[in-house]
Amino acid sequence: MNKRNEVPVEKNQTLVVEIEDLTYEGLGVAKVEGYPLFVENALPGEKIDMLVLKTGKQFGYGKVQTLLEKSDDRVLETDDMLLRTGIAPLQHLKYDKQLAFKEEQVRRAVERGAKLSGVEILPTIGMAHPEAYRNKAQIPVRKVAEALTTGFFRKNSHDLIPMENFYIQDPKIDDAVKIVRDIMRSYQVKPYNERDNTGNLRHIIVRRGHYSHEMMIVLVTRTGKLFQYEKMVEDITAALPEVVSIIQNINPESTNVILGKESRLLFGENYVTDTLLGKKYHISSHSFYQVNTVQAEILYQKALEFAALKPTDIVIDAYSGIGTISLALADQVKQVYGVEVIKEAVQDAKLNALVNEVENVTFEKGTAEVVMKKWQAADIRANVLVVDPPRKGLAPEFIAAALEMKPERFVYISCNPATFARDVKLLVAGGYQLQKVQPVDMFPQTAHIETVALLTRK
Repeated sequence: MNKRNEVPVEKNQTLVVEIEDLTYEGLGVAKVEGYPLFVENALPGEKIDMLVLKTGKQFGYGKVQTLLEKSDDRVLETDDMLLRTGIAPLQHLKYDKQLAFKEEQVRRAVERGAKLSGVEILPTIGMAHPEAYRNKAQIPVRKVAEALTTGFFRKNSHDLIPMENFYIQDPKIDDAVKIVRDIMRSYQVKPYNERDNTGNLRHIIVRRGHYSHEMMIVLVTRTGKLFQYEKMVEDITAALPEVVSIIQNINPESTNVILGKESRLLFGENYVTDTLLGKKYHISSHSFYQVNTVQAEILYQKALEFAALKPTDIVIDAYSGIGTISLALADQVKQVYGVEVIKEAVQDAKLNALVNEVENVTFEKGTAEVVMKKWQAADIRANVLVVDPPRKGLAPEFIAAALEMKPERFVYISCNPATFARDVKLLVAGGYQLQKVQPVDMFPQTAHIETVALLTRK
């Protein structure tokens, strides 16, 4: 850019540019006089005729009008709707290059974010079949062309694009969404109107066990009224024999949060079951469960390998969810303590321990930092700490509690390289050394990457 920091392009201008890089979100990066422009569906090495969509002081956005020179890494047959909705923003990049891109994102996070060099970043573990992997769908419902319609929102908006094939979901889930949608239409259920907070059906949620094939349907409604629900249940279970649970969740709030606080069981059980690493799990509608079962097993096996467990070890599993990691650890150690903030998940975890006849685990509800201090006061001191936090990473209070406890080994499972790097920097400053990092592709065709890392006390 010029010395007066003026933006060198204007909105609606067209120009020919070359793509130099990809952002962490998978957008192509072009530069005009040093000014970066981010472009969807563009790959490094490509030359494009670009329309400038938006400009800001630091960067802008562009759109491919004509692809003048294609990258050898481009997948030519793609679905434009998957890009427009953000469901599969990397579908145009060959899969081996997706894996390399994700490894590089983790490397950049460690080297630039955590300011660490020489750390072993292993090649990303991918999938043999990197599509149709999701075991859960949360599909919005709106009125389109005067009909109750399912689909997905256009990126950065709440405009619904009608869709039936979601590509990265289990095809049986896609079929179930269509069947439930058509049944809701037949009973003239009113679709939700977000602008006025009117109508009733907001989302259709479907879970399907990867191994069990058991299916749960959750109907998220604005009000508690769901007329003729008994007949709806009969129709759904007749059309979908795999369904073992139908739940109505009530969310009256004008909010982006999908699930409300109140749920009603309309049919079957409050959960579906599935297996992970040979253990059986009860999964309720509010509980977190990895959406890619195949890769989750690889991720957890790698976590167990990094933990280098011994029969005398005492382990704390922070953010323990329904107990998937805790119960995998329990076979190899003396005792596991799990802590989780979501009540339903703790209930599921305790039930899962009973179902799998695992006795050397204890689950407690609460924030990890508060419960860990309580355990430490009771002279419970873990020599292995395993964490699998949400995208926001670890709370500073948790890191302080962990450093005070001084476990020998710290296994960090992360779904966000940026917050992972931030937390690792603090842990290293507190006396730990980052030994190695293993990226695992839990979300093929997207820019998201899961990692498992080992830190040891110096």
